[in-house]
Amino acid sequence: MKNKKYLFILVLFLLALISSAILVFVPIEKTCGSTKTTCYTIQTSQYEKTLGVKNSYIGLVSFAILFLITVLHLLNPRKHTKRILITGILIGSLFAVYFLYLQIFVIDAFCKYCMVIDIGILINLIIILFWREK
Repeated sequence: MKNKKYLFILVLFLLALISSAILVFVPIEKTCGSTKTTCYTIQTSQYEKTLGVKNSYIGLVSFAILFLITVLHLLNPRKHTKRILITGILIGSLFAVYFLYLQIFVIDAFCKYCMVIDIGILINLIIILFWREK
């Protein structure tokens, strides 16, 4: 199949979208298990918001948009949709590296949903950079 690359990207965006939706729509105590988990620590830290907006809301909107753009690109490949995807993945990767840095070195705690999102977007970066289309 010619579009395997974008199908993989689509699946990873879907996983990130689902993880973001869980963080948005499910109460943190239920999502993370209890108030004593590292997930809860991350979700209630001073870094839970960017410019006053919860990161999970930003992720939900961003991954929904990138998911839809990927679907459009699969249905009708265009140069501009490819550029938008590459730009979205690059920006998302910068955020992912920053959030991973915060989890590892600043907060010293991990959120399983955040890890799915961050690692997924970094895998998309690897796919977009190194998977050459024939």
